[in-house]
Amino acid sequence: MKNLLIMKNYLNYLYIFSIVAKEQSFTRAAAKLGTSQSSISQSMKNLEKYLGIKLLSRTTRSVLTTAAGNELLIKLNPALQEIDYAIQGIQAFKSNPKGTLKINSDEYALDYLLWPILSQIILQYPEISFEITSDYRLMDIVAEGFDIGLRRGKLLSNDMTAMRISDPIQMCCVASHSYLQQYGIPKAPQELHNHRTINIRLPTHGELFRWHFIQNEQTIYIQPNSQIVFTSIIPIIQAVKKHLGIAYVPKNMIDEDLKTGELQLVLEKWQYTYEPYYLYYPHSKEDFPLLKIFLNAIQQYKRPHI
Repeated sequence: MKNLLIMKNYLNYLYIFSIVAKEQSFTRAAAKLGTSQSSISQSMKNLEKYLGIKLLSRTTRSVLTTAAGNELLIKLNPALQEIDYAIQGIQAFKSNPKGTLKINSDEYALDYLLWPILSQIILQYPEISFEITSDYRLMDIVAEGFDIGLRRGKLLSNDMTAMRISDPIQMCCVASHSYLQQYGIPKAPQELHNHRTINIRLPTHGELFRWHFIQNEQTIYIQPNSQIVFTSIIPIIQAVKKHLGIAYVPKNMIDEDLKTGELQLVLEKWQYTYEPYYLYYPHSKEDFPLLKIFLNAIQQYKRPHI
């Protein structure tokens, strides 16, 4: 405990002592440190007084370390060298950053917003690693050890900074031609109760996702009794392609399938749009070098309109 206290209160004195011991002169030590000889002398007196032992032997021509001073140098020099290496490592961090950035995101944001940015960073900074958890839970990212979170909306606590990273998310109902030929095409959201539907269960509340529809400022909420339920979107789309029912998904996730004609929009006039996605992080990490690199990549990336 005493040694820790010395390091806390007298680290500067210890560093000065190492320079004096190396130079064997208060004058040369003062010149090297850019201070006065009297200041060096006073620092050494303070250190010796605190330790209660003589560290330096002064002669008319030089300053030599005592036996106790030599013993201290044996332990002190490697420690000071380690500190110097650490400082050099931090300075090198600016030009050759390394470390791990932990990100929490839902599946949609990961596939359509994060991957283009992450690929650029990985290619540019090969020593930066990413640890990504994909789920739909609303969580305290600080408590769970994440640096960054991505979610729809801007409902965040006061200790978080938010950055919008997407356009509003257009939702749609979609089915295969084969399914619609067999079961018919619903004309209104309420008719979905008479159809086979495929839904997602929200892990935060354990409930099935409610489907939102809007037309002429009229909003309708439908929670269909789905025969197939997943906890992620990709298998939902796969099930739709297997002609197993109607699903409610972000439109840009099935744009290519609509172009090829594999899938068809349902209730197109009732499409609903959710709020944009935001990236958020705690204020305490604003100076975190890896976060700055990530935020800069986002600002430079020209995201497509979705």
